[in-house]
Amino acid sequence: MDDDDLQMFNDIDVTALVELALVVVGATLLIVLSQKGLKWTANRLHGHHRFRAFALVPLVRLAILIVALSMAVPVVIDPSLQNMIALLGAVGLAIGFALKDYVSSLIAGVVAAVELPYRPGDWVEIEGTYGEVVHVGMRTIQMVTPDDNLVSIPHLKIWGSAIHNANNGGDSLQCVADFYVHPDHDAARIIEALRDVALTSCYLKFDRPVAVVACEQPWGTHYRIRAYPVDPRQQFRFVTDLTLRGRAMLGRLGARPAQALAGLGEVG
Repeated sequence: MDDDDLQMFNDIDVTALVELALVVVGATLLIVLSQKGLKWTANRLHGHHRFRAFALVPLVRLAILIVALSMAVPVVIDPSLQNMIALLGAVGLAIGFALKDYVSSLIAGVVAAVELPYRPGDWVEIEGTYGEVVHVGMRTIQMVTPDDNLVSIPHLKIWGSAIHNANNGGDSLQCVADFYVHPDHDAARIIEALRDVALTSCYLKFDRPVAVVACEQPWGTHYRIRAYPVDPRQQFRFVTDLTLRGRAMLGRLGARPAQALAGLGEVG
């Protein structure tokens, strides 16, 4: 370490240590008192006022820490122009490294605005999270899941994650209802019956195709109804309707479920 590096720092004597201790103790007391005071106030408010008071908790803590640092730094470092430039440069480098994912998300947001992998109203799945896109911001998108949870996902996921878009900006979203049937059955009757189940659903969008597909498995036959609801937001009610009425129809036809042969293979 050369003389210039040594000149950057002040001599730490007893007075400097006392000043630093006072800053640390004062900041700690202010943080504790402000957090308790804001929480006490928030718990006595109602509605959106309560949530706004809680939102002030981290902001006040951050403000106190910034003020404390601004008071502590001149005690340790000589506040000359050269030293401040060097200090701010080091802080800027550290902040830039810490915010690299944030910047990557901003750049990905620009790419998403051009390529449109998702839009408000789209039903998408990203890394196992499925829901309706309700907001596309500069850094994140917000999705509401079927369980009514609001999930924020950074745009940077488009760099390395598959994005499954169920309706891609339109009002047509294919739904699938699954049925697993014992191999001893009349396949033609099953397909006709499941197709009738779809065609008689009150949620069906009639200008889109209805298909019943079958796949033979060691344990039996896997049938799927593929159809479209009138509105993508009806998808879960539509699948429930198809599943319950389809199961009842298979029971009336005497088709046994494939669970009786579950030990012979895995349902896929």
